[in-house]
Amino acid sequence: MFHQINILFGFVLDLIFGDPYTFPHPVRFIGKYIEILEEPLRKISSLKIAGILLTVIVVITAYFVTLYFSAISIVLEIFIIYTIFSTRTLSNEAMNVYSCLKSGDLNSARIQISYLVSRDTDCMKEEDIIRATVETISENIVDGIISPLFYLFIGGAPLGMAYKAASTLDSMVGYKNETYIDFGWASARLDDVLNFIPARITAVLIPFAALFCGYDAKNSFRIALRDRHKHSSPNSAYSEAAVAGAIGCQLGGPASYFGQRVIKPYIGDRIREVNRGDIIRTIRIMYFTSFLGLVLGCFVLYIVKMFFT
Repeated sequence: MFHQINILFGFVLDLIFGDPYTFPHPVRFIGKYIEILEEPLRKISSLKIAGILLTVIVVITAYFVTLYFSAISIVLEIFIIYTIFSTRTLSNEAMNVYSCLKSGDLNSARIQISYLVSRDTDCMKEEDIIRATVETISENIVDGIISPLFYLFIGGAPLGMAYKAASTLDSMVGYKNETYIDFGWASARLDDVLNFIPARITAVLIPFAALFCGYDAKNSFRIALRDRHKHSSPNSAYSEAAVAGAIGCQLGGPASYFGQRVIKPYIGDRIREVNRGDIIRTIRIMYFTSFLGLVLGCFVLYIVKMFFT
C-alpha cells in the first residue's frame, strides 16, 4: 500500500510544481555524469563497446544511488518519485508555444518549440510548429509519464530512476549521426526496449482518455492500429497515431534536422488542417492518459499483491 501511496504523492507533486528551472533536478546530475564519462570511454578502441559500458554504468549507478537515498526516508523517496515525472513541465512548455502563437509572435514560438524538438525551427510555419508541439506531447506521454509509472509500479523509485537514466542517455547520445551512431547504439536500443510495453499500453489508454475529453475514441483506436509502425522508432508512432486519430488531424511528414530534409511518413488522416487548439486538445489527452495510467497501475498492483501475498 505504501508503494502506491508514495507514487501517488510524487505524481500529484509533479502536477502541482513541475520542474522549476533552478531546481537541482536528478536528470541534470545524470546528464553531467554522462558528459564526464563520455570522454574517457571514447578512448576505448571500439565505440560500440564504450557505449555499452556507458549505458551499464549510468543506469546501474542511478538505480543504486536512488536505492540508497530512498531507504533514508519515505519523504525523500516521494521527492525522488516526483522528479521522475514530466507531466506539468511538458504542459507548461507546450503552453508557452501556444501563448506565442496566440499572440501572433511566430519568432518567439519558433524559439519555444526549439526547446522541445531537435528539428530545425528557424523557418517553421505556424502549422509546422503546431504539428511539432502535438507530436512532442504525444511521444512524451510515453517517455515522461506512462513509462515512468510502469517502472515505478514494478520496482519503486530505484527502477523508475534507472529508466529515467536510460531515457536521458538516449536523448544525449542516442543519435544516428557520425558522432554517435556507434557510441550511442546501446543507449538507443535500451530505450527502445524499455518503452516497448509502455508505448503499447499508452496506445490503449489514449482512446479512453479521448472519450473522457469528448474526442473521437473510435478513430483513435483505428489510427493507432493502422499507423503504429509509421515511425523510425519502434515505439513513437503508437502514441502519435492515437492522438492524431483522437483529434482528427495529420501528424508526421517531411521535416528538417541539422540542415537535412528528412522524409517521414504521415500519421493520421488529413480530415482538416491543424490549428492552435490542437495543442490544448493534446495537453488534455495527456493529463487524462496520465490519470488513467496511474489508476491502472494502482489497480494491477493491488490485484497482484492480493493474490501473491
